[in-house]
Formats: sequence, C-alpha cells, structure tokens
Amino acid sequence: MTEANKAYEAVELAKKTGKIKKGINEVTKTIERGVAKLVVIATDVSPAEIILHIKPLCEEKGIPYAEVPSREELGAAAGLRVPTSAISIVKEGETKDMIKAFVKAAKTVIVEKEEVPKEEPKKEEKPIKEPKKEEVKDETTTENK
Repeated sequence: MTEANKAYEAVELAKKTGKIKKGINEVTKTIERGVAKLVVIATDVSPAEIILHIKPLCEEKGIPYAEVPSREELGAAAGLRVPTSAISIVKEGETKDMIKAFVKAAKTVIVEKEEVPKEEPKKEEKPIKEPKKEEVKDETTTENK
C-alpha cells in the first residue's frame, strides 16, 4: 500500500471514528493551535502558493504531514462531494496506529532538516553591520553641515 493510499485510509477512518477539519483555512488554524494529529495535503492544487505554508508550519509545530496526488480523492476520502486541498485529523479515533507510522516517518524528515542549518551565517553578518554604523555617522555629520 502506498503512502497516499495509507493517508486516504487514515482520513476515511478518522472521519468515521474521530474528527477532521477540511480546507486550507481550517487546517492552518488546527496546525497553529497545535491540535492537528496528522495533516494530509493534496499536491495538485493550483495555484501551488495556496498550500506552500502548510509544510513549513507543520515542521515548525512538529506535526506530521502526508502528501497525496489528488484533491478529488482527498475530498472523497473526507466524505465531501467537492475536492479539497488539505485535511487535518484533530481526533484520531481508530487511526492512532496509522498516525504513529506517519509520525515516525515525519520525525526522520524533521530531524534531518533541523541538523542542516547552522548558526555560522549569523557570525558572518556581525562584521557587515559595523561598517553600516559608520556610514550612518557619516550621514549625520553631512546633515549637520
């Protein structure tokens, strides 16, 4: 079973036994509030900018997410007659084991991304700031003349 099929199944089961939120705005709210257990995002959204903030927000809050290829199938899995770009599982119901599998996969990805950025670029910025202060002093002396 592919990751997308697992995600669709988790959404269907959570709809029946737990609680889900549908749509970009509702999903964003659940992530920001930290109540989302799993976020499922469709990748065929147009324009793509609509969903760009979801993944970084999930990573920031430590919430696992899964990507699926179809808005139509995601909407159908959520029991909707219309396509949807994102679904958030708020109460797991019987999907706890499925979500644990996504959490393990997501933690691996999140840990790798956190280890890559380092504080070194900030050290390089400090010498650049000092000459800017001198330039400001020169401007004030020019204004006084």
